[in-house]
Amino acid sequence: MLTTHRRMAAAFLLAAVTFSASGCSSDSDGGSSSDKIAGAGEGESGAPTPSASLSAEQNAPSFDFPSGIKVSVENRPTGDATKDTILRDTAYAAQARVEAFAKSESRTANMNRYFAANALSFWGGRVEAFKKDGLTVTGDYRYYDFEVTDVADGQAAVRYCEDQSKAYNKEIKTNKVQRTQPSDKSFLLYTAQVARGSAGDWQVTQQGWEKGDPACVQR
Repeated sequence: MLTTHRRMAAAFLLAAVTFSASGCSSDSDGGSSSDKIAGAGEGESGAPTPSASLSAEQNAPSFDFPSGIKVSVENRPTGDATKDTILRDTAYAAQARVEAFAKSESRTANMNRYFAANALSFWGGRVEAFKKDGLTVTGDYRYYDFEVTDVADGQAAVRYCEDQSKAYNKEIKTNKVQRTQPSDKSFLLYTAQVARGSAGDWQVTQQGWEKGDPACVQR
């Protein structure tokens, strides 16, 4: 079982965050959270494994990214089958979230598959609010430094980084891209609570993030 400290930290992640845009890397975006699952450490070293290799796996999801969206995942095998599965599904969840924002669809098949509980409700609401504001996303999203920081009894704590330095908001009606200058805040550290769902997939149930965390910033 996850420690009490970690369960409490995860439980309060979503209560503290307000995220006004999915793909905006502007310094002026105030939507960030400093809440992190306790025990998150540095990622392991080694050559990255591209996400493309995951597509050959049985029952792997298919993502329908609109033109202009590119998502890359650098996920290193740990040598532990359970941890590798958790990290694989966490990477799928990250891609599902981009797909939902890009398509302006809050409950895609992939969102329902890789998110649950508070995280599914929260991100679904953010996608709908983003759509109501007349915005979608475009550009390049990169995910790296995945790490399982705790795992027990069908639950786990995970952390990973996102590079939004080449990702932008886009106006739906005009297709105008709201380009912003990259900065340290273009790099986000995500912390997540995941749980094994009834279908066997690991689903994100709680999630928080911090912009400009030194563990993720790349220059």
